[in-house]
Amino acid sequence: MKINSYYQATTNRTVTGTELQGDVSADVCVIGAGYTGLSAALELAQAGYKVVVLEAETIGWGASGRNGGQICTGFSSGQGKIIAQLGKADAKKAFDISEEAKKLLIDRIAKHKIDCDVEWGYMHCIPKPHQFAELQAWAQEYEELGYGGNTLLTKAELETKLGTTIYHGALREQHAGHFHPLNYCLGLADAALKAGAIIHENSAALELDTGAKPWARTAKGKVSAKFMIIGGNAYLGKVVKPLYGRVMPVASYIIATEPLGENQAKALIADNEAVANTNFIVDYYRRSKDHRMLFGGRASYSGVTPPALGEYMRPRMTAVFPQLKDVKIDYAWGGNIAITSNRIPDCGRLSPTVYYAHGYSGQGVALANMYGKLMAECVMGTAERFDLLARVKHLPFPGGALRMPLLVAAMMYYRVKDAIS
Repeated sequence: MKINSYYQATTNRTVTGTELQGDVSADVCVIGAGYTGLSAALELAQAGYKVVVLEAETIGWGASGRNGGQICTGFSSGQGKIIAQLGKADAKKAFDISEEAKKLLIDRIAKHKIDCDVEWGYMHCIPKPHQFAELQAWAQEYEELGYGGNTLLTKAELETKLGTTIYHGALREQHAGHFHPLNYCLGLADAALKAGAIIHENSAALELDTGAKPWARTAKGKVSAKFMIIGGNAYLGKVVKPLYGRVMPVASYIIATEPLGENQAKALIADNEAVANTNFIVDYYRRSKDHRMLFGGRASYSGVTPPALGEYMRPRMTAVFPQLKDVKIDYAWGGNIAITSNRIPDCGRLSPTVYYAHGYSGQGVALANMYGKLMAECVMGTAERFDLLARVKHLPFPGGALRMPLLVAAMMYYRVKDAIS
């Protein structure tokens, strides 16, 4: 089995950045060349700002280049938690921002001619019959928010669209979908570079000053700037002490089968939608352009990648599609998602000139792009929408020796809950 991901194997990487050498100055220093940082860099460079992006590894190395490629709606928390924090009117504004995030993706793909295999349609499938009432409530909530194009599918209707009998119905969204996440990220980087941004790869920010005159120091240089945008997400680590503990890196894994052929792939997912179940520990899957099954899930807080990852993941896939029990798994990979304690993204200021956003909790494909744009708006003098989202309060995760045992115990609780609910 190949070590690298399917995405790495199916992209023509033509976008590169040099390593930072020496001291430079900029209007804005951006930390992280994933969706968040590149989105901000593109917006600012287009507006004429001198932008320098520091990436510890390579463009899209983190979650932006490894994720399930699923373009989701709203926030992972659901709308109820947003209403509890912001009130109904402002929670509706937050939802509208999340919808704008999908439009931002569409517009950028078209404007910059990014070849990333985008497809529309998304099915949320219920493992238990009694959960159909939850789907009905979900659909009603979407209607009240003005988000249309949704269809409730009975078990029989769903089985005409999916090659499995394990589910008991689904909510299908017309305006969510999937794409090749790394190709999109590289296309976003290419657009930022063409707009004038400078991207330095293999240039980890080892030390930051997040005060009024921010700077970032790498092993071989330093960037001094008027503003700083921090978008390291699950891979930020402890380099920004005030942000450590505000998100938790959670590992998720994906496998890609050998090419199945168009007919067999269509027998699994007839209309090429993205699919996920509604468990807390979610399975998510879709077809690839070359007719493979891409199947992800198995969230882990332990930080330890299982050996023989492909075979570790295979039972998740064959529980849904037993007809794939003998297919070859060509690729298996994993990466970290940043979650917050309430599953709502965490954003704010560390000083009047330093902004951050992270913790998209599994729905960062669209949201990270939007939060990056909102931070760029702040630098350009318009902070109203960012400040709305920054009002959400978050409890930090526990630290010290109890951090990992508590989180592993929490994961076990949710596994049991998924099994019995």
